[in-house]
Amino acid sequence: MGRKKDNDALREGRALDKLKWETAEQLGLTDDLQDADELSVREAGKIGGKMVRRLVKKGEEAIAREGARKARKNLTE
Repeated sequence: MGRKKDNDALREGRALDKLKWETAEQLGLTDDLQDADELSVREAGKIGGKMVRRLVKKGEEAIAREGARKARKNLTE
């Protein structure tokens, strides 16, 4: 059971890293991320803030899909 938990944690970590890089690229900050010591607090905050907004949006979309799925299921019962 521990192995599955470890694999899930690795997968989540990779997904978050991918999201970080995508966000940094959209903000034009990928060059700054090559050397994390050069990243300003302001730039790091922009990346973090945008990531949070994207994660919230994805969560809201997932909740809406789940609600729609349940509604369709209830209509067919």
